[in-house]
Amino acid sequence: MPPTRSHIRDLVTAYLVRHPAEEALLAPLVLALEAKDDPTSRSTLPGHVTCSAVVVDRDRRVLHIHHRATGKALAPGGHVEEGDRTLLEAALREVHEEAGLPPAALCATAEYGSAPFDIDVHDIDASPTKGEPAHRHYDFRFAFCLVDTTAQIAPQPEEASGAEWLPFDEVASPALRAKLVASGLDGRIEPLNASALIHDGDGRYLLHLRDDVPGIWEPGSWALLGGGREPQDGSLEATVRRELAEEAGLEVPVLAPFATESATGTDGMSVPVQVFAGQWNGDPAELTLTEGVMLAWFSLETMPRLRLSPSTLALVRRHASSARPELRRSARTVERRRPTPVSGRQPGAGSGSVPNIVGVHLYLERDGRVLLGLRHPSAAFAASTHHFLAGHCEQESAVSCLVREAEEEAGLVIDPDDVELVHLVHLVDRVGGQPRMGVVFRARRWQGTPEVREPDRCVSWGWWPAGALPHPVVPYTRAAIEGIQAGRLYTELGWT
Repeated sequence: MPPTRSHIRDLVTAYLVRHPAEEALLAPLVLALEAKDDPTSRSTLPGHVTCSAVVVDRDRRVLHIHHRATGKALAPGGHVEEGDRTLLEAALREVHEEAGLPPAALCATAEYGSAPFDIDVHDIDASPTKGEPAHRHYDFRFAFCLVDTTAQIAPQPEEASGAEWLPFDEVASPALRAKLVASGLDGRIEPLNASALIHDGDGRYLLHLRDDVPGIWEPGSWALLGGGREPQDGSLEATVRRELAEEAGLEVPVLAPFATESATGTDGMSVPVQVFAGQWNGDPAELTLTEGVMLAWFSLETMPRLRLSPSTLALVRRHASSARPELRRSARTVERRRPTPVSGRQPGAGSGSVPNIVGVHLYLERDGRVLLGLRHPSAAFAASTHHFLAGHCEQESAVSCLVREAEEEAGLVIDPDDVELVHLVHLVDRVGGQPRMGVVFRARRWQGTPEVREPDRCVSWGWWPAGALPHPVVPYTRAAIEGIQAGRLYTELGWT
């Protein structure tokens, strides 16, 4: 889908704020944006929108391509295509196609960001061979800085005879030349985004689980809080403080510059990011999150198991290695309570003893509703049936198993200290069958919203009234919920 009229209109409006003297020149374009025809289509007459890339290096020079057809040296550019979501993306595509420079070799300028540096209006002669009458181009020119100075310029040989870098005062276009000479553009790479590396002083770092939706930065990943600089921000520290307040209602007393990192934006460009470090010791569950899914503390030891960009993991490791000795530990040491036995008696070890399979189950209740998952139709156990979030222990304690399964199956983060035993179900499916012990734990608090993480096992999560459970539901799950509601700790099923 090509760029929308509203997108183009916003760019023109912002441009005219900088260049009010060009209002009369662009009046036909403003009028065309109210018409029904696509303003970016080359068939729209008497004029349509095109895009160009003004690539500036650190010697204050601009990239030009020598076109065979016209004999002119021009900035890379051309018509908007169907897959271009924005005019800036069209300019990036053109410079990649015409000069061989990928978006990752470029970044936006601090002065102009995603706004056009210049909008040039020029007439195009008729082309009988293309069947095109004389018409007009409204060329949106976007400024970029060259990030990768080792990138090779590779013009298309069938269309271009070469490429060169021209100083500002030698640029052929009078309007572009005048704006470049008067500008402060110098090709320096400056951060436009700011992020917060927040730690608790005890080896844990605060991460933000982003929404898993297309068109955003790092969808569905754990990342640092932060965002892009806005016009009202007096500094990048002001940017990161505003983002913390807007996204999570979070105020960190002291934020200090820690590092400058390079990320990849949704358009493929390099995005320099100023990272600020600060300490905060609060509970993420008490914050009001307005963007993304959840906030949670993680130790460095846990982070390699998360969906996390390698650059963010490397950044955290660098901070941990440079911090105070107590922060250099690879993980926070958590002293976990040993589960209290239900009975003081030890299991018998006589000849009549048989192994029992132990499964752990998560009981979450919210406003009188209990969390249950609908099992996949092909699941080996309880296909197409509602059941607790559950799993079997590996070489780990039952509480550790519960915490692990909650994160793996539903993206929920649970502190072991918030877990309590609420029910036991001892059952057997048939006479002589394998006995099972279902251990049901309640989490008093948790972080996150249940999401389907293992679609081959569970197709959905839902909150159901404890007194009106869905159908069908695993029988011992129903029995356990009824027992919990009645205040009973223990249930037996299938024994005769």
